[in-house]
Amino acid sequence: MKNKTVLITGASRGIGAATARVFAQNGYNIVLNYLHSEEKAFHLAKELRELGVAVLPIQTDVGKYSDVQIMMEKISEEFGQLDTLVCNAGIGDAGLLTDTKVDKWKEVFRVNVDSLFYCSKLAIPLLRKQTAGQIITVSSIWGMVGASYEVAYSTAKSATIGFTKALAKELAPSNITVNCVAPGLINTDMNADLTQEDILLFTEQTPLGRIGSVEEVAESIYFLATEKAAFMTGQVLSPNGGVVI
Repeated sequence: MKNKTVLITGASRGIGAATARVFAQNGYNIVLNYLHSEEKAFHLAKELRELGVAVLPIQTDVGKYSDVQIMMEKISEEFGQLDTLVCNAGIGDAGLLTDTKVDKWKEVFRVNVDSLFYCSKLAIPLLRKQTAGQIITVSSIWGMVGASYEVAYSTAKSATIGFTKALAKELAPSNITVNCVAPGLINTDMNADLTQEDILLFTEQTPLGRIGSVEEVAESIYFLATEKAAFMTGQVLSPNGGVVI
């Protein structure tokens, strides 16, 4: 049986890298999208190839339509198919709305939201070639409830959820499911600037009393690509330790 293929955006580190490992462990060919972290991407590719799967690292700015077009052409040439798209690429932003620069606001939406449109639009023809497919987006609990001092990020991640729900209805007749994973506080580079006091305060507000790991989020993403989730579409799965219920 031919291996399935997954494209993971923002895959060189953090949640993206952990997700690539889970899919590779389950026999998927991996398309590793990255932008800046080339060394990490190629190191990860070498690690995953040792599991016996094909790996294609591709440097692409997923916030640029022309770049995503080239990436999809390479995937088609290399594998001839795409079974799962994981839209994980994203950037954060913190600060008062009154201090947020217009260019920063636009950049947050370009990377977090425009990329969803570009990658999904261009992946759909490849996904439709299969008998089933999945698009999995990555939002945040702040897209569900909003975060103080993170209006741009919260708004972009809320848009991710709306995008997911609308596209799920559109693609259901094609047997393509579209679901979202909205993590709570996770031990990633994006949260590296948090102080120990910040983390302690957050964990005290979390019923399970700790922050999450990238591996836990990756397992949630992989679950949505399996037959166990075949009757789920337009849903938001939130591994957050109970802080948002």
